[in-house]
Amino acid sequence: MAGFVERLTNGISERLASTWRLLSDTTIFLSRTSIFEQYESTLADMRLRLSSGRHDDGELRRIREELTEIRRTLRLQGYDLALGGLDLAVKGFRNDAALGEGFRRLVVFIGPRDIWAISGEENHRELHDILEGECERRRIGDILQKHYLWFDWNNGLLTLSGADSESAEDFEILKAWCQTPENRLRLLGRLRRIR
Repeated sequence: MAGFVERLTNGISERLASTWRLLSDTTIFLSRTSIFEQYESTLADMRLRLSSGRHDDGELRRIREELTEIRRTLRLQGYDLALGGLDLAVKGFRNDAALGEGFRRLVVFIGPRDIWAISGEENHRELHDILEGECERRRIGDILQKHYLWFDWNNGLLTLSGADSESAEDFEILKAWCQTPENRLRLLGRLRRIR
């Protein structure tokens, strides 16, 4: 009998930890969007219910189902919840010495709905020409912004810095564009696999 009680207690403990993790991940993701306020009180209520109902398996199940429904709704709205653990910093300018600091070259084109990017060992102008050629080949003509950057990934933080080819004015445009939470997420989504 003691083994059964122990397994039951361990099962509830694991579900509680798993539900806390799911709530935390969902909260972190939503805090990086412009719709966080719509969910803030619901998430706070779930935290309170989890704290007070930690031994109630039925309550854990209900909270998990609510979280699953919120996450499903967010996915249907086009959000990529896998980006919740990533963040973006857009700051400063760097030169070729950035290579010694672990940064790599990156060229980004931003359109109204899509983002195109290329990284590599070539200089920024060569990368630009390669990306522009690819866009022309695919008949992509709605490019609103072009940026010449240095990038580095460090523990889920993507740092973007302007390169010598990037004008200060264009860099400020990028920084302003990235102030919109959904734009930050779009950019992170596009660049998360670039290394």
